[in-house]
Parts: sequence; structure tokens; C-alpha cells
Amino acid sequence: MLLKIEFPRYAEHSDIVSCVAWNNTEEVLSCGDDHLLMKWNLITGDSQKVCELPNEVFPLDFHSFSRNIGGRKQTQEQLLITSSDGRFHLIGKSGRIEKSVDAHKGAVLVGQWSPDGSSLLTGGEDGNLKIWSRSGMLRSLAVQGTGVPVYSAFWGSDSTQVLYTQGKHLVIKPLTPNSKSNRWKAHDGLILKVAWDHVNGRIISGGEDCRYKVWDMYGTPIFSSLLHEHSITSLAWSPSGDLFAVGSFNTIRLCDKSGWSHCLEKPATGSLYCIAWSTDGTQLAAGCANHKLLLAHIIGRKVEWGQFEGLTTGRKTVVVHDVLSDGSDALEFSERVIHLALAFKHLVVVTTTQAYIYSTSNFNTPIIIDLREGSVSNVLLSDKHLVLVERTSLSVYNFEGRLLSSPRWASLNTSTLNPCHITLGPDTIAARDQADERLIQVLDISGKDIGGPIQHNCGVMEVGISQGGKTSIDILLAFVDKTRDLFISTVYTRSTASRRIEKLGSIVQSFKWNSALNIIAAMQDSSLILWYLPYILFVDKRMTKKTAVIKDASEFGHRPRLISFVDNYIGIQRSDGAIINSGISPYIGLLHGYASTNAWKEALRLCRMVQDEALWSCLAIMATQAKDIETAETAYAAINFYDKVLYIQHIKQNPIKAVRMAEMSLLGGNIQEAEMILLQNGMIFRAIMSNINTHNWERALEIAVRHKTHIDTVLYYREKFMERLEKPETNEKFKELRANVDIIADQVEKKVAKEYEMEKEKS
Repeated sequence: MLLKIEFPRYAEHSDIVSCVAWNNTEEVLSCGDDHLLMKWNLITGDSQKVCELPNEVFPLDFHSFSRNIGGRKQTQEQLLITSSDGRFHLIGKSGRIEKSVDAHKGAVLVGQWSPDGSSLLTGGEDGNLKIWSRSGMLRSLAVQGTGVPVYSAFWGSDSTQVLYTQGKHLVIKPLTPNSKSNRWKAHDGLILKVAWDHVNGRIISGGEDCRYKVWDMYGTPIFSSLLHEHSITSLAWSPSGDLFAVGSFNTIRLCDKSGWSHCLEKPATGSLYCIAWSTDGTQLAAGCANHKLLLAHIIGRKVEWGQFEGLTTGRKTVVVHDVLSDGSDALEFSERVIHLALAFKHLVVVTTTQAYIYSTSNFNTPIIIDLREGSVSNVLLSDKHLVLVERTSLSVYNFEGRLLSSPRWASLNTSTLNPCHITLGPDTIAARDQADERLIQVLDISGKDIGGPIQHNCGVMEVGISQGGKTSIDILLAFVDKTRDLFISTVYTRSTASRRIEKLGSIVQSFKWNSALNIIAAMQDSSLILWYLPYILFVDKRMTKKTAVIKDASEFGHRPRLISFVDNYIGIQRSDGAIINSGISPYIGLLHGYASTNAWKEALRLCRMVQDEALWSCLAIMATQAKDIETAETAYAAINFYDKVLYIQHIKQNPIKAVRMAEMSLLGGNIQEAEMILLQNGMIFRAIMSNINTHNWERALEIAVRHKTHIDTVLYYREKFMERLEKPETNEKFKELRANVDIIADQVEKKVAKEYEMEKEKS
């Protein structure tokens, strides 16, 4: 990824350019020590004077606000300029100064609108940090009496807290009363600039110690750069939160969110005082000490999938390369390319007004979609569908360009939606709720809610939906919480069954589902671990380790991250940005393929050839789920699970097919499915006993009461169960019925024995 730098040819400021901001994606505003506020058009190359500031106003910070975020016709509603005379100035659309407010003693070093535009903050040389209303009325004095100048400050994403510098320290200050601040030493020298991303929550800081650093929202260090030649004078996050830019003397650097550098440019500009990104995240502007405005466009964005790779080689050009045939296709567009996505045999190219959908088999005739808005922040692809995340909406399309739905939920705010918090499956969308980070919203492709949100006991940090499975029942959702524990949850449920959630792993830095199979890979502590069959958690937890393969990850360095899992290859990005591919056994993919087509003889032949315990364990569970008794018995015997083998032999002795199928469902952990099979075949007594044997007492009683049979049987076995536990009955339903039903032990046992005899006679 590179920066293509240029400077306006025919005009420039006559003094230092200290502040820049974007008016829209094609226009830049700048001001400096020559007291001029200028507007630059990137298409025509023209510039014009918006207004001339009073001679005593030397701008130090500049921030613009617009309610039409990311739109093609976006224009800024109100500009905020802070100056060295202790005042801040509000400037309207016409360029007229609408209000000037005395804010601080000494220079006002920082001024910024809140994300919702309802208020603004200022920080000054006097060490005070103040919150003002939109009209310039003082609301509160957030920080006072420190005596240390506030060189930089930033709003939190929800406008309830602010981040500011205090000498060598960074401080996160909640604006609610009686709340404790989080303060930590960040640098060895004075901190000059700080930026807080509203998408991923990360913080970057830089200062006179000639380093830039990346932090999480709790002050935990993520990255520290090597020593630069000069102080860090400017920093800025891209709107999507995946990149940031760092400015210094004659230096501009483009970095990944993890901190490593994509590229380093050395323009002869002097110090870069301010950096601003366009709303589509493809361009940036910077104010320079040599009186010039620096403009840069990002090229070299690369996406890969299988044998294809796509690369942006210019503002309006994408080159697709087939590494197998060594052929290339150059795709030209009439507008700037702002986003690129390649997966599931489709390439999606997003420009400022349209999205182009290409099949990898034909790059000549794309499907074209007109965008609702002018800025797409993310594109999600699955085997059948794609999702465009725009600044105010989500849109679901099929690959023929047909709009299927526009999902919404109460707390959805797509402008700050972290790509790690939303995932697209074959027929499902899941996203972490932005109002309550413990909730995961789950919807189908039509935008309808599926069984309500998934509730977790702590904040969710990352979500992902499996791409494999024959039916919707096979779809699984994986998520990592704040404690870095990895959980697996079912998405669709059978009849009245509730979702099941189980913990799969701990200390998980990142994870990825396979592109076609229900296999999950995770970077866990210092190991790369693969779970060949995560669904095993809901069948038999003892077998989880038997279906997992652990590889040493020390060769990948510190903080490696999984970025792809396609076919038999896992893409791993090291902390220095290098990408390494790690292969997995091809046999597990073959086994999944045989199981999906019920080719059990071939599956057995494969396992006998490879003689791998993980494959045998997977085959045992797969055959159990498919109710193939002979294959399941062979597989369990191969891994020495003799209790399972004996139980399967017991099942085989039962002459009634429905009972055999129900017993295999129980062996596979599907209690509700077993009950449903029995009830559909009129075996009420068996359904009741199945729930009694699994200690599902309330469900057993519910079936008995509904069908008006064997109520005394349920009460009798419940009574014996409580006696063994030496505890009194506490369930009101059982206490009420026990008072009204006479239970004679001998009669109940004879009735149960008679029911079993009648079943044998019927068979």
C-alpha cells in the first residue's frame, strides 16, 4: 500500500499551513498564519478564498462538522477554528465568522466537535479543558488547575468521555460526575498529538520523544515505533479505523491499525502540522510548514482469494491477476475506487456512486449497483450474498445485483460499526449490539430477527459465522469476549429448543472460519489451534481435544493475527505486516465432503488409511449426527470409547426404528430432536421416559399432563430422585400434583414394565 503525493500547482498560502479539513470528498479547506481560509477543488485543481480572518487570529486547530456524513454532496455546516489569542471562532457556510468566544488564558491549542455535533471541547495553554454548547455557551469545566497545557484532545465515540494529553501522560476523563479518570504515562517526552478511533477504540499518540504508540481504550500498549529523526507533529485515523497516518519533519507515514508501517514518504515540506482524512478513507490532506497543502491518495490496496488477487494501481484502476494462468485483467472505472473485496469467486469494486460485481470467471461484464449514499465503509461477502455497509444503512444484495433487504435494529449506527463486530454467513447476518456490547443481534437475509439476540455475560469483541453445513441448523456463531475466551453458539434452533452456547478456548487473539467447511482456526496464546468439528461441544465435551490440532506459533512472532482461511491454507499476518501461509491436512476436508454426501464407506476407508485419532473422532460425531449406526460404532471403537460402543450395541438390539433414531439423537446430544421423533410416532411413554432419564423433569411433566397419561410415573421417579439427593421438593408444580395424585410404587413399576412389553409386541 502506497501514498501517491501531489501538491496544488497554481496557488499556495503565503505562510505556514497549520490546519486542514475536508469539505466533501472532492474539496479541502485549509487555513494558516496568512489568515486566509482557502477551499481547494481536487477535480478541477482550482482554489478560492472562503474568507480572511482578522489579523490577530493565528489558527491553531480546525475542525468541521456535517450531519450528512459521507454523502456525495456533503458540505460542512459549521467550522470551528481555535487561535493563539485565547478564543475560538464559529464560521458558517458562507465563510462569515458567526461568533467568537473568549475561552482560555493563553492560546487555545485544541478544538473539536463532538461526534453528534451537539457540543464542542476546547483545551488551552492554561491547562483547562472546557465543554461548550453548539452555540458557544460554556457547559462545563471538564479539567482545570493542572497547570500543564493541553496540546491535544479527542472525544470518545459516544460523547461521554474525552481523551487529552497531560505532559508525558494520557488521560481518559468520563464526563459523568464522580467518575474516575484513567491516567497513564505514555511517552518519555511531551505528547504533542493524540487521536482516538471511534470504530476499533484504539488510541495513537506521538510527541517529542520521536515515537508514535498505539494503545487500546484501557491504556494497554499495543505498539511502539522505532525512534524517528524528529518529533511527531500530527496523527490521524482513517474513518474505517484500519489505517492511520503519522506526520513529522519532511516525513509522512501510512500505518496499519496494529502499528506497522505500510509506506514511508519523505516530501520536502518541513513539519506536517495537521493531517485530515476524507470520509471515504482513500485520500488525506496535510498542512505543511513550507506554505503548501499536501494531498495524497492511497494506491496499492490488495485483496486475495484462492488463485486471484486484486490490486488498485491508480485512483480509477484495478488490476486482477490469476496466479495459475499468469493472466491479468485491468479494470478501468470512471470514478475513484474507494473499496475492494474479493471472496467466494466474486470481486466487488466500490466507487463513489456505484458498486461493480464481477465473477472470477468473467471480468468483462459486471453487475452494476447504484449506491444509496456516497461512502461505503465495509463490504461483506458470503457464498450467495453480499452486504454493503454505508454510512447510515446496511444493504443486502445477491450477486445478480438485486436488493434483498435493508436490515435494521434499534442501536444500529453504521458510521461507527467495527468490521470485527459484524459477520455474514450463507443465510445469516450477526452483529454485536452497539448499545449493549453483551448482545449479538442475529437476523436472516430478509432482515427478520432469528429467535432474539444472543445474550452473553460480558462484552463481545469479535464475531464470526461459519460458512459450511448442509442445512441452516448446522450454522454456528463464534465470538470472543473481553476476557479473550472463544465461545460457540448455535444460530437456528429446532422447534422450541433454545440456543446453546459453550466455551471452546481461552486467550484467543483472533479466529477465522474456513471458507467452505465448519472448521475454525484460532491463534491461542502461543499456538495455532484448529478445531475440526466445533459442534462436538454440544455432543460430548470430552472429545473436543481429540478433534483439535495444535501447532507451535512461535515462528509467527509477537501478536500474529489470522486474516484468512481458504480451503487448506490459513493466512497469518505477523506483527511487522508480513503475511505467512500455513497449510492444514487435506484429509479433514475430504472427510467433511464424504459426510455431507453420506458416503460413509469412503469415509471409513479414508480414516483407516490415515489412522489419525482426530479424523476418527470427527467421523464418530458425524455418523452419530447422521444416525448411521454401523459407521458410528466402528469410529468409536477405533478411539477406544467403549461406553459409546456398548450403548450403540444396545440401540441396535431395539427392534423399533423410531426408538433407534431417537436413541441416536440422544447420543448426539439432540434431546429435543429425540423427543420430537418419539412424539411424532405416537410414543408418548418413551418421550416421557427420555426426559426423565435426562433429568428434564419439567418437560416430562408437561408432556404427561398434556396427554393425560403417566403423571404418576413422572412424580414417582422425581420422588426417588429427590430422595437420592436427600433434598426436599421445591418445585411448586410437583408439590401441587403430588398432593392430588396417589402414587403406589409397585403399580407404577408394573405399569412401566407393561409399557415396554407392549412396545416389543407391537414391533
